Amino acid sequence: MSKIKPSKGAPYARILGVGGYRPTRVVPNEVILETIDSSDEWIRSRSGIQTRHWANDEETVAAMSIEASGKAIADAGISAEQIGGVIVSTVSHFKQTPAVATEIADKLGTNKAAAFDISAGCAGFGYGLTLAKGMIVEGSAEYVLVIGVERLSDLTDLEDRATAFLFGDGAGAVVVGPATEPAIGPTVWGSEGDKSETIKQTVAWNEYDSTGKFPAITQEGQAVFRWAVFEMAKVAQQALDAAGISPDDLDVFIPHQANERIIDSMVKTLKLPEHVTVARDVRTTGNTSAASIPLAMERLLATGEAKSGDTALVIGFGAGLVYAATVVTLP
Repeated sequence: MSKIKPSKGAPYARILGVGGYRPTRVVPNEVILETIDSSDEWIRSRSGIQTRHWANDEETVAAMSIEASGKAIADAGISAEQIGGVIVSTVSHFKQTPAVATEIADKLGTNKAAAFDISAGCAGFGYGLTLAKGMIVEGSAEYVLVIGVERLSDLTDLEDRATAFLFGDGAGAVVVGPATEPAIGPTVWGSEGDKSETIKQTVAWNEYDSTGKFPAITQEGQAVFRWAVFEMAKVAQQALDAAGISPDDLDVFIPHQANERIIDSMVKTLKLPEHVTVARDVRTTGNTSAASIPLAMERLLATGEAKSGDTALVIGFGAGLVYAATVVTLP
């Protein structure tokens, strides 16, 4: 018989508050066209992107995270001292150690919260949300802050016609806390490492000095598009099935904001009814990787396109290749 005392946590977990931060600088397609041979029409037709936000020197990964997190904590109606865990998903914090989550936890005023970074690319928010849910149900924290944050402008090759127009900066955060009924469904997640070369950093950090080329993100656009359209629609359906939800039961669909053509294809494949609100934050925010889902969620709630208590399907997918999908009740 085990001598270990069983953990006691909440029966369920839910998102209690959401916050976002977009850098002050808005970058239209015309700026991107200064360094690549393309057109505004081509960029819009291929991606749906019209503008994106790029951070200035003061809008660091930590600074943007703190701004978004402060809003999420206020929205949840709790204090920073009650936060027991801080999970940050990012691929654009350039220090291998320490984790930026520890700086964020301290500056927010948490009481020595557990804090760590994860690297799961555009699926990072879903990964973080799942970890937070586990912490709350297991009982190691009552409230957990999940942050998706990127400064992808630092990793963008402005002369790469395939990617120069895609990426933006920003931070999105949610507070996850205890619930008396299911409000975050089972997560369908995984990886396909045999496809890891389709989205990657061009140069390893330890090769920078020898090559003289600063690392950037590159991708095989058509391969990624086909994978996202055909395989991720299946994952989204599996998440619906795992939650016992049909498309008719959905109120909102919040996919990773990678490309509007991918979003349109997923909506069609999933046969989502017309009443389902679909996030299209990509048009003015671009692809912000781990930040895209919470930023899109925050905007839908702020504009009234979605409301508290709505049932939403969220799915992230990207470098790795990794993915994560779940059904949530909106805060």
